[in-house]
Formats: sequence, structure tokens, C-alpha cells
Amino acid sequence: MMNTINLKTAENIITAAKEKAKELNTKMNICVVDAGANQVAFVRMDGAWLGSADIALKKAKTARFFDMNSGEIGKLSQPNEPLFNIEHSNGGLISFPGGVVLKNKDGEVIGAVGVSGSSVENDHEVATAGANAM
Repeated sequence: MMNTINLKTAENIITAAKEKAKELNTKMNICVVDAGANQVAFVRMDGAWLGSADIALKKAKTARFFDMNSGEIGKLSQPNEPLFNIEHSNGGLISFPGGVVLKNKDGEVIGAVGVSGSSVENDHEVATAGANAM
């Protein structure tokens, strides 16, 4: 049983995410982190926004730090919600869609993928395509 993401798995996730980005006709930054939220692999597609590289990493870390997709953190971090202002913790979190938790066959969280470079809907779709390639 895998308990963290290795490079081979991270590369498979990135390949699938890149294919989905191409299908959506967008350019993305894609980052995969392991169970310890350490970056394992990263790709910046040609022409993808430079500023989105940091966002992709932070989306992946946000998902792993709290074991839920970054968009779910976003819902909980709105005014009058229980995690309001959480994005200011941990050196800065990203609390909108595009960070997706990666789980092994037993349902244990073993890492996350973060994607940035388009609308948050596209970011989430590309990240999900990567996650589904595991």
C-alpha cells in the first residue's frame, strides 16, 4: 500500500492534468505534493502565467494540510464561517478551487495536486483529472 506520492505517480498525475488542460485549451501550472506536503513534481506549461506557479503549490499544500480540497476550505473560510481568515495561516493558503487531495486505495490521504492558470472551475477540473489518474 502506498502511503505517500512517489515521483512516478506524480509524473502520471501531471501527464493526465496536462492532457485535460490541453483539452480545455488552457495553460496551467501543476504541482504535486507528498504526504508531508513536500513538492514532488511541478510543471509550468509553455505560456502559463508565472504568478500561478506559487498558487499551484499553495493549493496543493492547502489541500494536504487540511485533507480536503482547497475549494472546501474556501467555503469554510468565508465571513461568519468557522475557518474565517485561515488563509493567513501556514505562510499563506489558497482557499479557492484547484487543490485536490490524493488518496490511496484504502482512502488514506497520501498527497495532493494543485493547479492554477485559468478559471477556478478549469483549475479544479484539471486537478481532478490528475487525481483520477492515480
